[in-house]
Amino acid sequence: MIVVRTPFRISFTGGGSDLPSYYRSGHGAVVSATIDKYMYIAIHPYFQDKIRIKYSRTEDVDRIEDIQHPIVRECLAWRRIPLGMELASFADVPAGSGLGSSSSFAVGLLHALHAHRREAVSPEDLARAACQVEITRLREPIGKQDQYAAAYGGLNYLRFNSDESVSVEPISLDAGGRDEFERRLLLFYIGQEHKAGEILAEQSRNMADDGKFGLVTRMVEIAERFRTALERRQFGECGLLLDENWKLKRRLASGVSNERVESTYRQALESGATGGKLLGAGGGGFLLLYCEPEHQGRLRSRLAELREMPVHFSNGGSTVLYSDAANTDAQDQTALETV
Repeated sequence: MIVVRTPFRISFTGGGSDLPSYYRSGHGAVVSATIDKYMYIAIHPYFQDKIRIKYSRTEDVDRIEDIQHPIVRECLAWRRIPLGMELASFADVPAGSGLGSSSSFAVGLLHALHAHRREAVSPEDLARAACQVEITRLREPIGKQDQYAAAYGGLNYLRFNSDESVSVEPISLDAGGRDEFERRLLLFYIGQEHKAGEILAEQSRNMADDGKFGLVTRMVEIAERFRTALERRQFGECGLLLDENWKLKRRLASGVSNERVESTYRQALESGATGGKLLGAGGGGFLLLYCEPEHQGRLRSRLAELREMPVHFSNGGSTVLYSDAANTDAQDQTALETV
């Protein structure tokens, strides 16, 4: 039995610059933080000579290539896992809500498969492998920020380089500063789960337009300013930068925002928030807001019809919570093929 826990993330600034259509012409940059909401992956021996997968549905298959879940199929094929395995996933928040759930699933599953083989694996290797699965093998039109956030964890400045490398730079902010910043952040669930790939595909195509490309360049500059403001504990400036970033982001593709999102955001600003953004690619999910504590009661009253989820940062990335892989039959282990 193996259980792996992988965090979800909230991104503050620079989203979209992690797409290859942008960073291959220079570099992208994102500021993000993992939170105490997680994807759990469990692997357990299965009595039948099959593979059973449990997520929002259940699959029982005789061959890996028959698996319908694309990430599971590609991860198991890549790692050459034998039959006789049961795999289950559980999540603290729904998919399509803008918290990077698909990449947390990919990172967590790959981590569990390494643990199944009793292999140590670094956050860098996990993140690169998850990118390989999602972007290269499945050809999803997504960026790299979610995989790196999930694998490393913490509050980070992520730089996406033109040579395909990614630099993960922890932001220098002590525990007291993190708590102070955290208290000024609110998350409200708007709903309307979205397909991030469709929005990101349009955004990627739009990078051929000089005007759209320039918008992302400005967002990369905002990410650098946001990091500086955080390290200087200028949290009020962070709220204003969130607003500036959102005004640029919603111009990148037609599906990023909609009437419901815009109406909710206007109400938030009128009630004391100084900035915010829709998390993820856009369209729906969670709305992140920056609001000083003295105004939060008024803001919560104004958005009372929405479900609020408390914001608490997490420090660690993907973690093996439990593993008895050491008791796995050695014969089964030698049958597995190395990546």
